[in-house]
Amino acid sequence: MSAVVLKPSFRPGLPEISSEPPATQSVIHALSLQPHIEGGYFVETDRDPLLVPSPFPPIPASSLMPQRPGFDPAHRNASTSIFYYVTPQSPQGSFHRNRGRTVHTLHRGRGVYVLIHADEPDLPGGGKRIESFVVGHDVAKGEKLQWIVEGGKYKASFLLPDDSGAGENVSGGLLISETVVPGFEFCDHDFLDAEGFCVLVGAEKADELAWLVREV
Repeated sequence: MSAVVLKPSFRPGLPEISSEPPATQSVIHALSLQPHIEGGYFVETDRDPLLVPSPFPPIPASSLMPQRPGFDPAHRNASTSIFYYVTPQSPQGSFHRNRGRTVHTLHRGRGVYVLIHADEPDLPGGGKRIESFVVGHDVAKGEKLQWIVEGGKYKASFLLPDDSGAGENVSGGLLISETVVPGFEFCDHDFLDAEGFCVLVGAEKADELAWLVREV
């Protein structure tokens, strides 16, 4: 598989469902998706009623995140699942980190995932290891149908054209499922800001990938 090009294929447009192509709107409405704070759209599809003791520190990963009504910080649901959809008008998910392990499963479309292994020691030359890969249905070319991101790693994603050889930026969107173990809570989630990003990856990589950092 050739090296992954870390440049956007689609530029963000108006952050409104009504600005999406009709076929994309149909998927959003059929799955009852809502705009996601990371970019793209989502809906929670399952929250395991089984509660387990929280394995995480009691201090929230971010004080800016809303808490679910009735949430008990001493416990977590055993798992949660969502649909997540990045689209031509909302084509990327900004760098963020979850404390829980996340299993991703592809349903349709193509995209790139970029991981910063913030939980690993620095590389010999400084900075954290960066990994990138294409998700899609062409497994013979190394595209992934399923991928796992362990807790403590930052991830970002962006949309690719459906046909890599067509020479046109046409996509019906990248639709996946994510299952988080133990279950997702916003207090276990944080965004990577520009200053922290530069510290993790160095100035050169920070310039290359700054477009994947969420603007505050």
